[in-house]
Amino acid sequence: MEGKRIEDSNIVMTHVMLPQDTNPAGNVHGGVVMKHIDNAAVTVAIRHTRSNCVTASIDRLDFYNPVYLGNILILKSRLNFVGKTSMEVGVRIESEDPYSGVVRHTASAYLTIVALDEKGRPKEVPPLILETEDEIRRHNAAMARRKMRVEERMKEEKKKRIFEGFKKKT
Repeated sequence: MEGKRIEDSNIVMTHVMLPQDTNPAGNVHGGVVMKHIDNAAVTVAIRHTRSNCVTASIDRLDFYNPVYLGNILILKSRLNFVGKTSMEVGVRIESEDPYSGVVRHTASAYLTIVALDEKGRPKEVPPLILETEDEIRRHNAAMARRKMRVEERMKEEKKKRIFEGFKKKT
């Protein structure tokens, strides 16, 4: 399978935050931002694989600054890592005051996205072609996060097996 460049799937999405996106104080709900993050990440994965993709997990989501009614939400999304059937997509979220032009870093997130075949099963995805030092740095950091996710999943599965064994005894 031929590799693809990271820059070929990068996206920037923008959305104006409207009254239905906010609470009574005019702050945008975190869930609204999360929905846009998910859409941005899956869109990048679809562009890379040219197939249906679904979110498997959100590894990390940190909010740094609030978003207000009328702000422009800016989502910058890019691939960091590609495995056999899954990908890590990083999303940087900014909010812009359209009147002052002030842009603030609002949040950052890492999502694991899985490509699916026509039958809804995981499918192999094109490898990444890493071209810059920044892409290599992001790729290496994503590999470290992936290793931690796999280790954590193994710990959870072990706990589950122990618990299931305990339930059978009682």
